[in-house]
Amino acid sequence: MKKKIVLLGSGELGKEFVIAAQRLGQTVVAVDSYDDAPAMQVAHHREIINMLDGDALDRIIEKHEPDYIVPEIEAIRTERFYTYEKQGITVIPSAKAANYTMNRKAIRDLAANDLGLKTAHYTYATSSEELQKAVDEIGMPCVVKPLMSSSGKGQSTIRKTEDIDKAWQYSQEGSRGDVAEVIVEAFIDFNYEITLLTVTQRDGKTLFCPPIGHRQEGGDYQESWQPAAMESVHLQTAQVMADKVTQALGGAGLWGVEFFIADTGVYFSELSPRPHDTGMVTLANTQNFNEFELHLRAVLGLPIKKITQERIGASAVILATEHSDNPTFTGIEELAEAEKSDFRLFGKPSSRPDRRMGVVVTYDHVDGDVKATVASAKQLASKIKINS
Repeated sequence: MKKKIVLLGSGELGKEFVIAAQRLGQTVVAVDSYDDAPAMQVAHHREIINMLDGDALDRIIEKHEPDYIVPEIEAIRTERFYTYEKQGITVIPSAKAANYTMNRKAIRDLAANDLGLKTAHYTYATSSEELQKAVDEIGMPCVVKPLMSSSGKGQSTIRKTEDIDKAWQYSQEGSRGDVAEVIVEAFIDFNYEITLLTVTQRDGKTLFCPPIGHRQEGGDYQESWQPAAMESVHLQTAQVMADKVTQALGGAGLWGVEFFIADTGVYFSELSPRPHDTGMVTLANTQNFNEFELHLRAVLGLPIKKITQERIGASAVILATEHSDNPTFTGIEELAEAEKSDFRLFGKPSSRPDRRMGVVVTYDHVDGDVKATVASAKQLASKIKINS
């Protein structure tokens, strides 16, 4: 069963995936644009390239001859994946899925226009002038996002005319890759938002993890918890929508499908064809398999019969506040003494303001108090200071 996996993107999510792969005896080549990225520290091999350089990507694939290509980030020349599939290499979840979901335009048009999923009203803009027209069409407040970005980078909310030029500039600063276009969405007055981790299998049925609630700030998640309390009718609707979009994209793997839940119903928001940052809560062993183990088993074609909730859990991020080429941590001893908790330090070689450097997870028995568990995770994360 030993296979070779090329992991494209080697951040903290990739690191946990590599650890899961190592435990099942797989060989992993970790690829990123900088040396000593988190996943490189636990992989068999490393490669440093600009993954938007298609020729460089081709050379890596030709050199390592992988069985599987597993994307972890957005900024990849994903159109090359179709060629790799023709060469007999399995792209996770599929070349179509990776290509569509790396660009918000492709996935939103698929969801809204082709599949008829309920989404916020939206349009696109390729310049500051077009953004002005888009805001006139959508109305204020509205949300602006680069078509290619991650972790909330480049995302902002326009509430008044004076925000438009700033929103355009910020979107370009946060955009990954060479795409200047943005999506402009009507603001949804939602009650809460969830991530529905969805597992598609080669030969088995599609499975859903218990819903994960999360709080975002600046477009990036700060805390997440599992399970998220929600009405059964809304959960069933979200599962139907997640099944439709993942089946349309095809392939096997774990997907992070995001939804807004409002008085007016369930709205499809975004989709990632890989483990999701809010899903780090599963590192608290809230399920029989965490999200990284589920992704790996789906990649390898190992059957997953059932996903069960074992206990409740929460996660809270540890953020840097300043630039450093040699970040160090204080407060770890106090954190280690806390009961019903654990933590991960990602091992990123440098820090910058608001960069995610670690995560705290807390847990309790399955009938425990979710709100108290979230409060504990936040309180513990606040004890960690990152120094230059």
